Amino acid sequence: MKILKRLWWVIPLFVLVAVAAFVVWAYTPAAPMPEALAALQPDAQVSVETDPWLVFHPAGEVPTTGFILYPGGRVDARAYAPAARAIAAEGYLAVIVPMPFNLAVFSPGRAAEVIAAYPGIEQWAIGGHSLGGAMAANFARQNADRVNGLVLWAAYPAGSDDLSASDLAVVSIYGTLDGLATLDKIDASRPLLPADTRWVDVEGGNHAQFGWYGPQSGDNPATISREDQQDQVIDATLDLLARLAGPRAQD
Repeated sequence: MKILKRLWWVIPLFVLVAVAAFVVWAYTPAAPMPEALAALQPDAQVSVETDPWLVFHPAGEVPTTGFILYPGGRVDARAYAPAARAIAAEGYLAVIVPMPFNLAVFSPGRAAEVIAAYPGIEQWAIGGHSLGGAMAANFARQNADRVNGLVLWAAYPAGSDDLSASDLAVVSIYGTLDGLATLDKIDASRPLLPADTRWVDVEGGNHAQFGWYGPQSGDNPATISREDQQDQVIDATLDLLARLAGPRAQD
């Protein structure tokens, strides 16, 4: 007992070290590539805001359909700027939401703040990459009155987020060589999503090329370029947004 009394400080010290290690780990996310940083610059087509979210707005337009994107776990939110910019250039509001500790699981409801900030948007789709996609599905399940569409990038809902009876428009986009969101995991998610979900396989695509942040541990090498994979992901996302926007998307 005397020894335990002398070492009372060991447990709080261990906890402190563990917390510090977690904070360091969480705040050292995969860094954005130069192409991602370049996409943050505004031009004649797209205006860009970087606080409190990364907001891409089609210049000179008043969009009525918006897309909220949750980043993948421990990935710098800026790594998704090229995709968001391309979506905005097609006439949609695109908002990337940075997360506490770079993990969407700590704030899955953050999209509500974005929706409240843009009352002019009539249709919202929410989506995300990997963990961000799972948390986007969670938000969609809990906010059926606020969200019209769900976009999953190499992601799937948790078992507790069954959306099979939902009237959401859903697209699940996945890479056939993904080493993390594997084909088996994507297939297992099918019963959790609506029957009319659109499934888009990116042949030769992997996990990391859904963003612009370099290779990722546990992933497989892609057999297509990042540009090719990004084009396919963006096209499939735009297809869902056009369905939400309706005839006005063709005006």
